[in-house]
Order: sequence, then C-alpha cells, then structure tokens
Amino acid sequence: PVGGAAVLRLRDVTGERLARAEIEDRNTELQGALARALALMESLAQPVWLRDGDGRLAYANEAYARAVDATDGMLAVEEGTEFLDQSVRAAARKANEAGQVFRKRAAAVYAGQRRIFDVVEAPSASGAAAIAIDVSELEDVRADLSRQMEAHRRTLDELTTGVAIFRKDGALAFHNQSYARLWALEPAFLEAGPTDAAVLDRLRTERRLPEEADFRKWKADLHEAYRALEAREHWWHLPDGRTLRVVVTPNPEGGVTYLFDDVTERLDLESRFNALTKVQRETIDHLQEAVAVFGSDGRLRLHNPAFAGLWRLGEAELANRPHADDILKACTLRPADVDLWRRLKVAATAIPDERQPLVTRVDRGPAGIVDVVALPLPDGGTLATFTDVTASVNVERALRERAEALEAADRLKNDFVNHVSYELRSPLTNIIGFGQLLGDARLGELSQKQREYVDHILSSSAALLAIINDILDLTTIDAGAMELELGPVDAREAIEAAAEGVRDRLAEAGLGLEIDTAPDIGAFQADSKRVRQVLFNLLSNAIGFSKPGRVIRVSAARQGDEIAFRVADQGSGIPSAMIERVFDRFESRTAGARHRGVGLGLSIVRSLVQLHGGRVAIESEEGVGTVVTCTFPLRAVAAAAE
Repeated sequence: PVGGAAVLRLRDVTGERLARAEIEDRNTELQGALARALALMESLAQPVWLRDGDGRLAYANEAYARAVDATDGMLAVEEGTEFLDQSVRAAARKANEAGQVFRKRAAAVYAGQRRIFDVVEAPSASGAAAIAIDVSELEDVRADLSRQMEAHRRTLDELTTGVAIFRKDGALAFHNQSYARLWALEPAFLEAGPTDAAVLDRLRTERRLPEEADFRKWKADLHEAYRALEAREHWWHLPDGRTLRVVVTPNPEGGVTYLFDDVTERLDLESRFNALTKVQRETIDHLQEAVAVFGSDGRLRLHNPAFAGLWRLGEAELANRPHADDILKACTLRPADVDLWRRLKVAATAIPDERQPLVTRVDRGPAGIVDVVALPLPDGGTLATFTDVTASVNVERALRERAEALEAADRLKNDFVNHVSYELRSPLTNIIGFGQLLGDARLGELSQKQREYVDHILSSSAALLAIINDILDLTTIDAGAMELELGPVDAREAIEAAAEGVRDRLAEAGLGLEIDTAPDIGAFQADSKRVRQVLFNLLSNAIGFSKPGRVIRVSAARQGDEIAFRVADQGSGIPSAMIERVFDRFESRTAGARHRGVGLGLSIVRSLVQLHGGRVAIESEEGVGTVVTCTFPLRAVAAAAE
C-alpha cells in the first residue's frame, strides 16, 4: 500500500529458484562430503587438525584429543591446546604464509610419551590442514637396522675372510678390512666405490690375480654370477704362491658378494699331514714290533703286517675294523693268549678316567715270548705293541747264568785265596823265624854256601810274605773291614820313608831317585802307614820297569783342597790297550821289565787311595815312561767315613 492506493509488482523468479535449488543441492553434497571427511578424520589413529585464517585451531579429531590429553576435539579447540612445539608451529606458519606445504619429522608428546611424527601441514585460502603420522616404530626399526648393520660391519671387519659386496651396477658397496689387506688396496681407492671390473683390472695390472691366457673370458665367466641363482666356488692360485678359495654369491636385490679365504696354510698343513701320515704308515709297516691301535669303541683302527703275522690273522679278517672280541675269537691259540686279549679288551674299552697302561709279558711256549704294552691315547683310543723278545730273553738267561757262574767262580777264588793266604802265613812266619835263627852266629858258624842259602830263604820268604800281606789287605778292603788310622801325615817324610825301603833295590838296579816337594808342603790327614804303602808300591813298580842309569822322580804338590803325589819313571811305558787293565788284580806284564810281579801292586794302590776318598790317574807313552798320580784330600775324615 502507498497511501490510499496499492502497488503490485510482478517479477519472473524461475531462474533464481533454479540457482537456489542448485546451491542447496551443492550445499547438501558438500555437507555430506565434509561429514564423510570428518568421519574419516575422526577414525584415524593419527592426529589431524585444521586452522583458520588467523592460525587458530578450528578443528581437531579424537586422536588429537588423546594426544593432548583432552576429553574430545571440541574441548581441545576451545582451550586451544597445541600438539606441536612452538618452534615447529612457527616454521609451519611461515611455510604456509609462503604458500608451501610444510613437511618435517619432529618429536612430540603423545599421551604422556615422547614419540616421533612426520608432520604435514598444507595451506588453503581460509587456513590450513595438518596431520601427524606416528613413525616412532619405523624410527626404532631404522635405528635397530642401523645398529645391526654397524654390528654386522664390525663383525665382518673381524673376520679373516675377505668380504666384498658389489651392487647390481657393479659398484663396490661394502668391504671389510681383511679384503683390503688381502689385496693391499688403498682406502681412498676403495672408498671411491670402484666397479668390480675396475678392481679386477687393477689387480691384474699389479700381477695379483691368477695368470690366465684369456683374461677377458675369465673375467666374463666370473661375472656370470651377477645373473646366476646359486653361489659359485673358484680356486685361485696367485703368482705369489698363495691359494685362495673364492665364493661368489648372488644377492637377492642384485649384485654379488665375494668371499675370499686364504687357504694356503691349510693346504700346506694338509699336505704335511698327509705326508706325515704316509711316513707314519710306512714306518709302522716296517717295524719289527707288532702295532695295533684300537678306537674308543674297541674296534681295530690301525695295524701293521707284523701284527697280522704274529697272531696269524689274514688281511680279510682285519679289513673291516674288527672288534677286540672278534680278534679274541680268532686268537684262541692258547689259554695265555685268551687271557691277554681279555685284558687288552678291558684296557681298550674301559671308562677314559679309569684307563691305565698295561705292561705284561706273555710266554706263548713254542711260539715264543712276547712283551705287550697297551697305552691309552688322548683321543680315547688305545695303542698296543707286541714285541717278540724270545731271542733277547734267551740271551738274557744265558748272560744271567754266565754271570752267576762267574760270581760263583769269583767267590770260590776269593775263598781259596783267603784260606790259602791264612794257611800260608803261619808256616811262612815260622820259616822266616827259623831262617833268621840259622843266620844267627850265636847258634853256630855257617859255611859261606850255607849263609847264601839262608839269605835266599829269608829274601824269598819276605817276598812271599809281602804278597800274602797284599792279598790279605785286598781281602780286608773288599770285606769293608779295613779301618784307617787317620792322623797328620807329612808329605815329605812319607816320600822319604817309602824311598828308604827301596834304597837297596835302587842301588842294585843302578837307578837314581829325585824327590821334589815344596818346603812348605806341610801335612794332610791320612793313614801314614797306608800312604807309605802306596808310595812303596809305586816306587817298586817304577824300579821294576826302569832301565839302568835312568832317574825316578817323586813329587808332591798341593792343589786346592787336595795333595797330589806323582811317581814318574823313564821305563818302557804301557801300551794304550793295557792302561785300562793295569789296575786289575793279578794283571801283570813283563814287557820291558827285569822281573814279573803277581799284579797286585797297582790294585792295592787304587784301593787304598779310594779308601781315603782320593783317586788315581795314570799316563804312559811307550818308550818314554809312565807317570802315576795319586790325589789325596787334605782332610780324609769325611771321605773315609763315606
């Protein structure tokens, strides 16, 4: 109405209604898409949020709410609780303002735990949309993989086997230290990632690869491993004498892995072991002793032909490693053999801690005598040796019987000498006594001839008495009944006393005597009577073997804690073959001598000197003379007691 009138306007709205209907349909479609998107975002386990144009939170899903410990997303939006750190949000806003999508891996606290997220925030005309994807497990796996790879690398570096891994394009991806040392390649060259072909070409140039007539074909055959399905093994004999075992293994993702084992030492040890085994085999086979080795299971592992021959076993019986029981059945020749093999079986099959060596001798009657030794081996086996000692036992028996016969003869001889000596001494003493009475002028005058006879009787009796006394002295020493009367003995006086006893013989033989001692020679502890007896016997020997006109020299000198007497003559000397026998009893010779003795002088000398704890040495040269040295300790008390 306008005043008192009314105005009616008519307008065609057909197009507007159509546009409105289209807008409503579009709005409905967008509302549905938004609802579906929101439903999807609500169902995601990853935090999702939206920001308005001012950068404030406009939407957050349930995962976002759980991340910031909010009841729901609306509450998190109302309170403006942020999920990311300030520095990350600032970097995202700066990127969005520049129209760029923000992507970054950042740490954030999710439900009270610190985790790693991949954050993506994309800008729009009215704000920005963001999502955070939890990659903590992926990071853990990646870190674990990295640790494993590093441990794997360290492990490979400790191996003595050279390892080299090449990618499918042939470039070096990994190598250990043994590989670098094996081929003496510089770290700079290897770190540059050379190709497989480049490495082979360099090694060939430096003459470190096997000598091949067609190197190109050899290399092509080697690189067939890049297209193979299974590993291949090669043996490389290098110019420097080394031998390598090379294993080329295809990798699942492409490329190959080379393994280089230096087997030079192993092959050398195998060769030496095989040679040693052959030598051992040949040695055992040619031994006269029978040898058998039984394993821990009691089966025969090794034997020589002598073993088969000794027990009369055929090679067919021993070829299949028979058990000790089987050999026992085959060797039932005599009860002694059965008992032996039972003991061997026990020695071979006993518990290792209870095994003991077995040493025994078996008399097999007409088959001979066998020495058996069974020794446990470190590997649980048993070594058994069988030695036929029949001949040696027979020789031993003969020698024992001979020794017993000699001992019996020696005892008989000593008994005879002792009895004869004692039986002769009494009548000889009477003869000497009556001879002296006959020579006494108070009992009557004797004719010249009678006096000569009496003198011969006395001299012969005295010589015989001396021999008997020597025999008795030796018998006393042998019986251990002689006791020394120790006391101080002046060396010079002992020599002069012994020389006085041979003055007449020296004059009769036309010999001179020189005594050489230091003025301060002094005394030593000994039995003076026995010392004079030793010197007297030495002088008597020297007189008997010296030529007229020569000189006999007697000397004495101190040598540390000892005193040495030397008697040197210029006689015919002693042949070297007889020097070892001159101290034997009743060993006498006449070469170069005017008389023959009974061979007791030097034997008594050695016995008396040794009784004092001293020693006797003799030096002689034929045609030059003989020197006998008797060494006495200065104090013979301990030596004599011993």
